[in-house]
Amino acid sequence: MANAEFIWMNGQLVPWADARVHVTTHALHYGSSVFEGVRAYATAKGPAVFRLQDHTKRLLNSCKIARLDITYSADEINRAVIETVARNAHEACYIRPLVFRGAGPPGLEGRKSCPVEFIIYTYELGRYLGGDSFEQGIDAQVSSWRRIAPDTFASLAKIGGQYVNSQFITMEAHDNGFQEGIGLDINGYVSEGAGENLFAVVNGTVYTPGAWSSILLGITRDSVLTILQEMSVEVRFEPLARDMLYLADELFFTGTAAEITPIRSVDRLPVGTGRPGPVTRAVQEAFFGIVSGQKPDRHNWLTYVSQHEIAHGD
Repeated sequence: MANAEFIWMNGQLVPWADARVHVTTHALHYGSSVFEGVRAYATAKGPAVFRLQDHTKRLLNSCKIARLDITYSADEINRAVIETVARNAHEACYIRPLVFRGAGPPGLEGRKSCPVEFIIYTYELGRYLGGDSFEQGIDAQVSSWRRIAPDTFASLAKIGGQYVNSQFITMEAHDNGFQEGIGLDINGYVSEGAGENLFAVVNGTVYTPGAWSSILLGITRDSVLTILQEMSVEVRFEPLARDMLYLADELFFTGTAAEITPIRSVDRLPVGTGRPGPVTRAVQEAFFGIVSGQKPDRHNWLTYVSQHEIAHGD
């Protein structure tokens, strides 16, 4: 990862090396942070941030659930994201807004004793699950780690501490020679990948778990649902048995980092022909056509980083 020049921190851009926190930071000890993953894509009109308003809304919702009292409005956050991308002169990048409890005395209850801090950093990110993952697909395994139960954590929020579960799933997969892991929910049904939502294609119908399976309601997932509707593909929101992963004609992950990544095998059993199938390909073509600016942005998903902002950043 190549470091960007600047990080936005508590209202101002500071050099990358100067964006620091103290070792007593509450989030470092207790995971009291929320974050977003956002992408900006290169287009003929310059960099465009994908579904910025929706990511900011989810960030604020996560703050609400985590009881993090953030003082910035949605418009202020959006402007800060644009400013950070512009000042770092990215053509395309991954954007990480992060809200966290700062330095203070030890103890789980940090609402009164620890300030809430907010940073945005950016970096260039290629294909999250491998260089040929879009063309060839990736190998996944069903993890021995279950996803969080509904009454233990808040799966609809992107809370930093909850991602220890995702780390366990991913580390186990890597140790066993797979690119990613798939978690089952508390009832033994398919939930999601360590950091991705999951779609299955069976006899031309698309299946995907709903919120009851402890999934994050992903923004890329929502975009894919819109694309599938426009393609007149039937989508069913149903509990998915583990067996369906082995019998599906196609499987693919969705997420800001993973984008649209086909799954070619699960537990070393090939998915369909062992190569990305026609529904997956069609979704990829539609999605990347929109984010690259080559197809009409009918849903206003792109926020362009204007030349005025770039000039101002210089």
